[in-house]
Amino acid sequence: MEINGKVHCFFEQSGTFKNEFIKLGIPAEDYDIQDNFEQTDHVVDLFENIQNAYEGGASVFDNITKDDLIFAFFPCIYFSCISSVWFSLTQRDYKTWPVQKIIDNIIDRNKKRSTFFELLNKLCAIALKKGFRLIIENPWSENHFLKFGFLKPPTLVDKNRTARGDFFVKPTAYWFWNCEPTSGQSFQQPKMKKNILYSRQAKETGMCSEERSMISPDYARNFICDFILGKKQEIGQLSLF
Repeated sequence: MEINGKVHCFFEQSGTFKNEFIKLGIPAEDYDIQDNFEQTDHVVDLFENIQNAYEGGASVFDNITKDDLIFAFFPCIYFSCISSVWFSLTQRDYKTWPVQKIIDNIIDRNKKRSTFFELLNKLCAIALKKGFRLIIENPWSENHFLKFGFLKPPTLVDKNRTARGDFFVKPTAYWFWNCEPTSGQSFQQPKMKKNILYSRQAKETGMCSEERSMISPDYARNFICDFILGKKQEIGQLSLF
C-alpha cells in the first residue's frame, strides 16, 4: 500500500502506531477523547464525529482524502468475549444481586453494545461512501461479538502477536476497507527468561484494561511493514514456529 497522504490513528492506544508511522517517514496524527499519555494530537469525541459524518454534518472526516489511511482501534469493551459472560445469569458477580438488578444490568449492557455496534457500522459506511482507506482493529476469540453478523469477516487475523514482538499473544482481527493487506514476514527474537519463552503479564485484568491493551512499538512497526507498506526489514528473521 502506498500512502501519499497522512495516517489518522483513531481511539485509545493509537499513539504507538502513530509514532512508528512517523519513524518510517509517513505523517501521522492520533485522535481520542482522552489524553492519558499526553501526546494525543486531536482530543475529540470520535463517536460524535462518526454520527455527524454519517448524517452529512461537519466532522474530522471532512479533511481526510483517498490518499490517507485511517487506522481505527475501535473500543472492544462490549464486543469482547469477557463482556459476553455478563449476559448470563451464571456470571459469578451476580450471585448476591437481586434478579431485577441483574436483568436491568443485562438490558443496559445490550443497549450499550447495540450503540457501539451501530457506530462501528456507521464508520464503515462513511469509508465506503467517501472512498478513503480504513483499517479497523479488534480482539478476536471464539465468542467475540463481531464474529456473528458483522458486515464482513476480518481481512486478516494475527493469531500470535508475540511473534511480531508484542507483549501478549492476544489474537487480533483487522478489517481492511478500500484497501488490501500486503504480505510480510517480520518476526522478533523471542524474549527469554531462564531459557523459557514468556510474554508480559497484565497487572490489571478485565475488559480492555489499559495495561492489557498496550501495544509494543516493535509490534506496531512490524505490522505496518508487513501488512500495510509491504516493506522488507533487515532486522526481520524467520519464524522458529
